[in-house]
Amino acid sequence: MPFAFHYAARSDVGMVRSNNEDSAYAGPHLLALADGMGGHAGGDVASSTVIAGLVSLDDEALSGRDLSEALLARILSANADIGNEVRSEPRLDGMGTTLIAMLRSGDKIVLAHIGDSRAFMVRDGVVTQVTKDHSFVQTLVDEGRITAEEAQTHPQRSLVTRVLTGSVDDEPDLVVRQGRIGDRYLLASDGLTDYVARDTIDEVLTAPGSPADCADRLVALALRAGAPDNVTVIVSDIVDGTTDSAPPTQPQVVGAAAVREKGTRPMPTTPAAKAAALTQEATRAASGSGTDEPDAGGDGVTLAEEGPRSHGGTVLRLLALIVVSAVVLAGGSYAAYAWSQQQYHLSGNDGVVTVYQGVNQTLGPISLSRPLYTTTIAVDDLPPSYQSSLEQGIDVDDRAAADARVEDLRLQATACRWARLNGEECRTVPSTWTPPSPTPTLTPTPSPSGTPSGTTPAPTPTTTSRGPSPTGSPVTA
Repeated sequence: MPFAFHYAARSDVGMVRSNNEDSAYAGPHLLALADGMGGHAGGDVASSTVIAGLVSLDDEALSGRDLSEALLARILSANADIGNEVRSEPRLDGMGTTLIAMLRSGDKIVLAHIGDSRAFMVRDGVVTQVTKDHSFVQTLVDEGRITAEEAQTHPQRSLVTRVLTGSVDDEPDLVVRQGRIGDRYLLASDGLTDYVARDTIDEVLTAPGSPADCADRLVALALRAGAPDNVTVIVSDIVDGTTDSAPPTQPQVVGAAAVREKGTRPMPTTPAAKAAALTQEATRAASGSGTDEPDAGGDGVTLAEEGPRSHGGTVLRLLALIVVSAVVLAGGSYAAYAWSQQQYHLSGNDGVVTVYQGVNQTLGPISLSRPLYTTTIAVDDLPPSYQSSLEQGIDVDDRAAADARVEDLRLQATACRWARLNGEECRTVPSTWTPPSPTPTLTPTPSPSGTPSGTTPAPTPTTTSRGPSPTGSPVTA
């Protein structure tokens, strides 16, 4: 029985951020979502570069046997494109992106995953998360140091340990799944999963309605929760492709991949002609074509950037703007400032880790935070994923949490310096890591024979460790 994806892709910049670093693509054979990082330095470049590198897979006739190899090869090629972007434009150094991609051939689906974006499957009314986060808090869960429930509210839940950065060592996890008619899949950035409760997401996914209805409702829930991050989702049902109600086959592109203009940052020149079409269509949309229909001369690509903005979402934005303006400009400004000064975050300043008091935001020329103290931890000494997190700012609950986070960063920096001195790759290490001690060398004891009479022979020394044995060594999280 021929299978088909019935899909809908939506993305919203959220209530706080000024630019969208997420990108996503949904087509008849390919679903892909990327959450970029690197702030204004290039999170949008990283995510859209990867998505553009995968687009041509949607046009290719692949057998189930070729799916895994084709998807992995294209991801590695797109990752190399990120490296090329960094080399050609050094200011982009430190950018990276998560990725979830699903490539279908018949009833076979290959799922590729790296980072903390998540995929869920609904089958027979039961929702299952089918990916495992590559994140700091997931490492804590795996080590038994925190529970899965505690991970949902952990202040470092956005700290990732594996992403696509352009390094030759970046490689996603791949699994092959058997599709079934009636299955529903959700691909989501952490802008949804960090701020909307899992049981609420499950309820929406299992409710009656089309993929578009489901995607719109999920984004609306994230906005209602405050949406401090970009939120991007793809919802796709597996349906019978031979029925009269077969789904449309026009691809949908959302997020940074849909709005990056040619000449601002060039899209990579992959074999996919659609990659360039994405930019062309976005430029037409920005110029005010006044229609939701794809250009007759285009490639049939529907740009669903930020989805069909619902009335509720618009009202929420207007209310947020009014509230912020009133708080800052009217009599509530002191209360708002007092609240902001109870918040803390960590960021880089002049190349070292710095703890700030206040929220990591500005209102026009007004900064809502100030440096509290500067550490001696060099940002360059940290693993790349930590550097990316500092670029965006690491939020913590209070001063004690900030101090604890500093000690963790100090440990990671020490481990990185040790690894580099020993010709090894800098990786995230567990909190139990200590610098490995040199192996003690035994010195033979001279034989007591020939000892002058009346002299007690010297006892043979026993070997003792010069300090505790190491409890761990650098590992890949």
